[in-house]
Amino acid sequence: MAEVIRMPLLSDTMKEGVIAEWHKKVGDKVKADDVLAEVETDKATMEVMPYVDGTLLYIGVEKGKAIPVNGIMAIVGKEGEDFQHLLDAKESSEKTVTDSKNITPAEAPAPEAKAKAPAADLSSIDATVVRMPLLSDTMKEGKIAAWLKEVGDSVKADDVIAEVETDKATMEVMPYVDGTLLYRGVEAGNAVAVNGIMAIIGKKGTDITPLLEAEKNGGTAPRENNAPSAPAAETAPAAAGNDRQQPAASNDASDEDDSRIKASPLAKKIARDKGISLSQVKGSGDGGRIIKRDLDNYTPASAAAPAQAASPATSGSESHTDIPLTQMRRVIAQRLGESKFSAPHFYLTISVKMDNAAAARAQLNQVSPVKISFNDFIIKSCAHALKKHPAINSSWMGDFIRENHHIHIGTAVAVPEGLIVPVVKFADQKSLARIAEEAKMLVGKARDKKLQPQEFTGNTFTISNLGMMDIDDFTAIINPPDSCILAVGKIEPTPVVEDNEIVIRQIMKLTLSCDHRVVDGATGAAFLQTLKGYLENPVTMLL
Repeated sequence: MAEVIRMPLLSDTMKEGVIAEWHKKVGDKVKADDVLAEVETDKATMEVMPYVDGTLLYIGVEKGKAIPVNGIMAIVGKEGEDFQHLLDAKESSEKTVTDSKNITPAEAPAPEAKAKAPAADLSSIDATVVRMPLLSDTMKEGKIAAWLKEVGDSVKADDVIAEVETDKATMEVMPYVDGTLLYRGVEAGNAVAVNGIMAIIGKKGTDITPLLEAEKNGGTAPRENNAPSAPAAETAPAAAGNDRQQPAASNDASDEDDSRIKASPLAKKIARDKGISLSQVKGSGDGGRIIKRDLDNYTPASAAAPAQAASPATSGSESHTDIPLTQMRRVIAQRLGESKFSAPHFYLTISVKMDNAAAARAQLNQVSPVKISFNDFIIKSCAHALKKHPAINSSWMGDFIRENHHIHIGTAVAVPEGLIVPVVKFADQKSLARIAEEAKMLVGKARDKKLQPQEFTGNTFTISNLGMMDIDDFTAIINPPDSCILAVGKIEPTPVVEDNEIVIRQIMKLTLSCDHRVVDGATGAAFLQTLKGYLENPVTMLL
């Protein structure tokens, strides 16, 4: 699926960016951490990366021309993929915006004139407000996992000032301006609402009180980094664990030595954290640029510090530990609570003989380039069954039901902070080996907190598998916006009666949770019967 790369906000006063240099041309293969282009702003020339792998299908403008902030820079996708609909959507959006600008309420001039007063009062303050960016589609606030800079520290535009924990992952935030860190909105462990003040950066000694007063009174500062859709694209997920510590002051000298070496911001941070001199690292990026994987290959990743052992409770005394909610856990509670109490769930369970599937899997794994799991078989079988039962592949939209014609299957993955659902898109069009390869890659990225938003959104059906944890069967809560979720239990040798004889079969129990607003009992049962047929006779999926 083609992805649009938009012009990010790279400075506080930026309205457009000029393409100083394209490092890739249409038709080139690009990786997520390749430098796509150099963009010249009113402050500096910055590098822009696509953060997706694929082929460069489209370039918005030629070198030397400008693109407005959030305008289409490029499109990356599969070779030969049709992307015209993305450009058509852009033209339609621009027309809507133009039309809406011609409709101005009569009352508008009054509040506008009123708002100009505080802006004029703040214009002389040499400081920039860094606001909490929107880093995921469901994010409402971000929790400061760690501050990497202290008040009074000098910061550069591409320095990482903080790690922010969202409901999906931990991301790095950069200020995109040079200066001194004058203010931090909250301490580590506390949350900041989206668009709330994270930090203020400016000239050392600047009085920032008027900026904070203006924020309290609903005023706006003259210079704000309040559109970092850019940080969501420009930052990379942070490593998991307890190694989120401020870099030691002893690294300052090496920072100066490394400042002239061509390296990504993330690579520089990793080098500082590990005490590695970038001059000793060979870069594999464009023009010898050092990127994250070069640091990973240079030295093994440091093991996460062991969790601090809890103090043993005195014998016979009561004790407890209050665990703060992570952003992921908070959103899981909110969304699944809404699903459980708004969608009328009902449950259907069926037993499946997996003997033929086990035999087919063993044969396929002898020739497959990637190991095929039973879960991959289930994804493939569900994709085929959903084509025959489109009602299961639907969503409740309030006043209508949306029947999806595409099949995107999500698989629930447990991570320390909770659950995340990476999505295998267009699963019905992919081979078993391709599904196995993609699912393995997505699960790995989920556990490393490296999933990109397009990789954990868009599901039309979800599978939750606890069979590998020795669970016989269970019921799952529907994952919005799906209307159904399949709970998968373990495969276990079980005596069954066939032709009046007791034989041992490999039995797996499947439970389908259905939203009764969309799916009726007979519809759900028919889907399970079709799914059972594919799993018990995998060869029928070839028809």
